[in-house]
Amino acid sequence: MYKKLPHINLKEHYQFITFRTKDNIDFYLKKLENDLSLSNHIRQYKIDKYLDNSSLGAYINSDFIDSVKDIILENQSNLYEVIILCIMPNHIHILIKQFDDIDKIIKCIKAKTALRLNAKLNKKGSFWQKGYYDKVIRDEKHFERVYNYIYNNPIKAKLKDWERRVYSLYE
Repeated sequence: MYKKLPHINLKEHYQFITFRTKDNIDFYLKKLENDLSLSNHIRQYKIDKYLDNSSLGAYINSDFIDSVKDIILENQSNLYEVIILCIMPNHIHILIKQFDDIDKIIKCIKAKTALRLNAKLNKKGSFWQKGYYDKVIRDEKHFERVYNYIYNNPIKAKLKDWERRVYSLYE
């Protein structure tokens, strides 16, 4: 039986994190998530490609982009440092340097953004899907690959407002 691996919690290390809206889940996405014939890397690539083209749960547009970005950046000094952030319409990618427990970081980000987005959208209940994807950065090459992936994600998805969707510590 397939068992999900625990999240790796390494303070002072870099983490690649992705989480997505609850309403973007459909049959095809569930099938991809559970396809054990695919390597984790290929499975995540296919999921991200599907999300980039899906309109399901695509709530984070126009004025909501800046609200989400502000919330994520406001807590970074105590819990984490944002290296790069990409806010897609139905998911978020973040590369951070972790200063506190990963679960605490994700809970803080998801709770505050969900409250703000639900209020703006007149929604109630869960905004984000349970759980998240995380990967500890292994080396400089991996760091560069993840950084470039996050930076280019909204460009690859052909989002006209891609520049508003990306924050980078280096720009």
